[in-house]
Amino acid sequence: MIFSVVYLFVRCLLRCLMVRGRREVSKDAELLAWHRRLVARKWDYASRRHPGRPSTAAAIGKLVIRIATDNPTWGHRRGQGELIKLGHPIAASTVWQILHDAGIDAAPRRSGPTWRQFLTAQARGILAAGFVHVDTVLLRRLCALIVIEHSTRGVHLAGVTANPDGAWTTQAARNFLMDLGQRATSVKFLIKDRAGQFTSSFDAVFAAEGIRILASPPQAPRANAICERIIGTPAPGALGPDADRQRASPATGADRIPAAL
Repeated sequence: MIFSVVYLFVRCLLRCLMVRGRREVSKDAELLAWHRRLVARKWDYASRRHPGRPSTAAAIGKLVIRIATDNPTWGHRRGQGELIKLGHPIAASTVWQILHDAGIDAAPRRSGPTWRQFLTAQARGILAAGFVHVDTVLLRRLCALIVIEHSTRGVHLAGVTANPDGAWTTQAARNFLMDLGQRATSVKFLIKDRAGQFTSSFDAVFAAEGIRILASPPQAPRANAICERIIGTPAPGALGPDADRQRASPATGADRIPAAL
């Protein structure tokens, strides 16, 4: 009889603890969801601009197609240059998209590998650098400089700061190369975007180690696609470490970014 009473008491106690644990997890999830909505409202400029990129005039599109058909050996960049000479400012990516939609293939390459072939062949000697940012509970934005190894997709956290200026980025580059040690000798290229934080002194730190800097074209995230994809992984759930551990690469240091922030 006593044993049955004790058993029922312990069972009820465990059930109460489980219910309380579920409520605490639910409260944490609600708090994180509230913070995500708060950050989204702060950086939402939808009411100040029209959605999407302005469409290209039909006359410009017809001119792009005509230039491509009359000059089959020209690439989209050559066509863009001719359009600029005619007084039509247009991006090279827009010319490429117009030709692609019209079913016109790009001009064959005269020599050298494509960008994809280059990245595949030189993966063991390529690094990619970029910034990832998160907003704290008080809506203070923090930036983290990450460096990615193309061959292993390994992510290195080079530093975290609220003011990523040129001097800080340069020092972070020095610290990263010191941590890399002898492995830096196998690196041949560093891909980065054209952000103002990547100054000439930042390039000089890597150039001193024999690493060539490859700056991606303006507004061309696909040129540094691996870095852009990794940056998009930890940022949305940076306030939820468990979610980051599931989405970030297990063999890298990406799961340390939320903890550092």
